[in-house]
Amino acid sequence: MRLTLHTFLTIDGVMQGPGGPEEDASGGFDQGGWVVPYAGPEFDEIVDSWFTRADAILLGRSTYEMFLGYWPRVTDPENLVASKLNALPKYVASRTLRDPSWSNTTVVDGVDQIRALKEQPGGELQVHGSCGLARELHRAGLIDEYRLITFPVTLGQGKRLFTPELPPTAFTVLESRTASSGLSYAVLTPSAITPGGEYVVVDGVSAIA
Repeated sequence: MRLTLHTFLTIDGVMQGPGGPEEDASGGFDQGGWVVPYAGPEFDEIVDSWFTRADAILLGRSTYEMFLGYWPRVTDPENLVASKLNALPKYVASRTLRDPSWSNTTVVDGVDQIRALKEQPGGELQVHGSCGLARELHRAGLIDEYRLITFPVTLGQGKRLFTPELPPTAFTVLESRTASSGLSYAVLTPSAITPGGEYVVVDGVSAIA
């Protein structure tokens, strides 16, 4: 399976608490719910397009427990996200969880087990949110595709996807677009950083030396 990461970001890279004030207040974060003013049909279409491709779901424990508190109660068969999350195999990365209560859930406790999941047949193993897990997967080079929705907000605080200790990475842009609400969407695959030349200006003309 291909491992794909899906998340919402602010312009300054924060991914904490996008859905509401109580979603994740850890570390004193009090700016939750920053996605809400920009959600709409275009946002919904992008998110639905993610879940149509999902064959299995991989979550960090905090995101898993947050999803568990909401999605099993959504029983409308027309709700694509709920139908997929409730029916598909789910994997939760945790070293302490022993008895997950959401149906079709298996606990995995390390990068090696996730690497083994990728070797199984299927289409996409999707990670949603799960900041700490996403960083570990990025560090291990296990993410095949990044699907990022960026919102026109800066918060100055909160958990970030890309932090200084993570390895530098270049990306190839597979898709990009903007929505009328101001959000932007990018689909990226990781690639090696290619050393470049020097940016210079000669006789008023800029060029790469």
